[in-house]
Amino acid sequence: MKLVSYKKNESNHIGCLVGIDSRSFIFDFNLQNPNLPTDMKVFLQLGETGMALAKMAVESYEPGSLIPLEDVTLSAPIVDPGKILCLGLNYRDHAAETNKPLPDYPTIFPKYANCIIGPFEPIRIPRVSQAIDYEVELAVVIGKKTRHVTESEAIKCIAGYTALNDVSARDYQSRTTQWTSGKIFDTFAPMGPALVTTDEITNPGNLEITLSLNGQIMQNSNTKNLIFSIPFLVSYLSQILTLEPGDIISTGTPAGVGHVRKPPVFLKTGDLVKISIENIGDLINPVLNEA
Repeated sequence: MKLVSYKKNESNHIGCLVGIDSRSFIFDFNLQNPNLPTDMKVFLQLGETGMALAKMAVESYEPGSLIPLEDVTLSAPIVDPGKILCLGLNYRDHAAETNKPLPDYPTIFPKYANCIIGPFEPIRIPRVSQAIDYEVELAVVIGKKTRHVTESEAIKCIAGYTALNDVSARDYQSRTTQWTSGKIFDTFAPMGPALVTTDEITNPGNLEITLSLNGQIMQNSNTKNLIFSIPFLVSYLSQILTLEPGDIISTGTPAGVGHVRKPPVFLKTGDLVKISIENIGDLINPVLNEA
């Protein structure tokens, strides 16, 4: 299923995307089954029971119960994750373009819920920086409480996958050896358009991943270039801390980022950023100055 969070008439809802005759619709779980929640994180906390109920609801829907996608506003799939754990330098091609050796261990840094925006919401250029960079990333969404799991067990702990743009203020990021200050500005984690469940993405280690800026392809790679695999990352992080339903692991960005280009390419107001990940879809965000 392609799970989505959306707003309609100022209310929050969740459902899944349904395609009919080249048109996109949303099937709202709660309208079909009032026992299902209207919040994605709460839904994920139901675990396999929630997924089973959602699939049953989808299988029994009536065409008249579908909502045209254009009648709603998509949100980020999860707007309030407990944790956003990001990976730095996790693509071989990105390590090569930055002239850095392959790491022995994952480089981990956080983002926070203030960073999250959904499809078509604007990335805001902060007043204090003009060195704002883009980073297309495949994000893993945790589906159950996870602690001390092996790599072989890790896949069972994943609810699905989505796209995330690890927007970065490169000047703030480089002020110290700790990257966090350049990563946590408001709007610096566009995410979406959907959370695609693991039954639809059986091999997250072989997905085409691209980012275009104003129609020009800037990043073009494949998740097979990941240095640390998704099962390894889930297992490794679970040795450090407890992962909870709705937590997000963003797996790093491939080559083509703006700050290593000659001359550097940074985001500016009026730009349009489009992320595309195979089997997940497109995440589009305009760029505006901070209000």
